[in-house]
Amino acid sequence: MALYHHVRDKEELLVLLLDDYATRTLRRPELPDHPRERAIVAATAVHEALAACPWITEVLTADDLMSTSALWFVEQIVDGLAECGLTPEQAVRGYRVIWYYTAGEIMVRASAARRRAGDDRATYRERVLTDLDPGEHPRLSQVADRWASLTAEDTYPDGFRALVDGPLATH
Repeated sequence: MALYHHVRDKEELLVLLLDDYATRTLRRPELPDHPRERAIVAATAVHEALAACPWITEVLTADDLMSTSALWFVEQIVDGLAECGLTPEQAVRGYRVIWYYTAGEIMVRASAARRRAGDDRATYRERVLTDLDPGEHPRLSQVADRWASLTAEDTYPDGFRALVDGPLATH
């Protein structure tokens, strides 16, 4: 209870922790001139910081909290999308899609890493893929033996570029 003499509630405490982490780990990268690339560089910096400490992503997604120290990165993403031709409202929606992709990618990878820690057995998905009927699932059969290594690859930068290019292609 003595803690609550200094902060109002759990949410304020979490925001203070998030700000402290952001201040210590988020480094403002040098931004390229092109607005699309600025958005990509800013989002990639956020991804790298959060991937190093995935529990923060879970906290951010659970309570829709945002660190004021991280707002510069959000601004760069929204501004980059807007300078590429999106309206401010579309740029915010674009940021939200980028955030969902980033948070989801981090949480899926963290969950898989926890599940596999110290366990070399094949996952259920890998066992299912080894017994596929090539007539019914020709493409999956083609990559079944490499599924684990293919899905373990860090494809965030490529996926992110494709994600950004989607909304921008219509403008």
